[in-house]
Amino acid sequence: MANGKKLLLGNNKLMKSNNVSIGEVTKITDELERDGKTAMILAEGKKAIGIIACADAIKESSTEAVSEMQKLGINVYMITGDNERTAKAIAKQVGIDPKNIFAEVMPKDKASYVKKLQAEGKVCMVGDGINDAPALAQADIGIAMGSGTDVAMETGNIVLMRNDLRDVAKAIKLSKATISKIKQNMFWALFYNVVGIPIAAGALYFSYGVMLSPMIAGGAMALSSVSVVSNSLLLKRLKL
Repeated sequence: MANGKKLLLGNNKLMKSNNVSIGEVTKITDELERDGKTAMILAEGKKAIGIIACADAIKESSTEAVSEMQKLGINVYMITGDNERTAKAIAKQVGIDPKNIFAEVMPKDKASYVKKLQAEGKVCMVGDGINDAPALAQADIGIAMGSGTDVAMETGNIVLMRNDLRDVAKAIKLSKATISKIKQNMFWALFYNVVGIPIAAGALYFSYGVMLSPMIAGGAMALSSVSVVSNSLLLKRLKL
């Protein structure tokens, strides 16, 4: 209320639900939304009297981050509370497929959209706000930005220390490389034991007269540990 008059500030949906006539400003709001801005209409009573437009500045790294994830074979989706026209404009700027947009999503519904995507495969959710926490918890992997809220960081499985979306692709690359190293180490550890234990137990003694010396057995066991550790240290050479 201002000077006894009722004022409303919000999107087209709010105006229509309050029977506010917005025909005169629709063209302007459409143009603003096509430019990636969120248009809010100011109404006095049943008449629109002004427009306020705002926009989040897209980080220079966002386009590169989306491109890097797509190179990894990852389908990138965007979940936003903005209207569909604004969402598509932003998606176009960063290289996201317009089909992969969920617009006008209420904060409480983000987790539902993540669950919907999980029917098609594994889902990694990236967020930084309180409203993102349920979706981060629902996703198979939740990645919280270090500059985000405490709730988001506590909910996420991974917390990126820098506020840079390019680190999402780096985290995925590092995770894949780590899993690969774990599998390699498991293979070599099993190989050493499968070959070494029977020899140490005397499996070749009766046929070939070969008996494994305790010193050689101890050295082989140490070599097994050294090879596993050395293979793991190769991760330091990984270029992200």
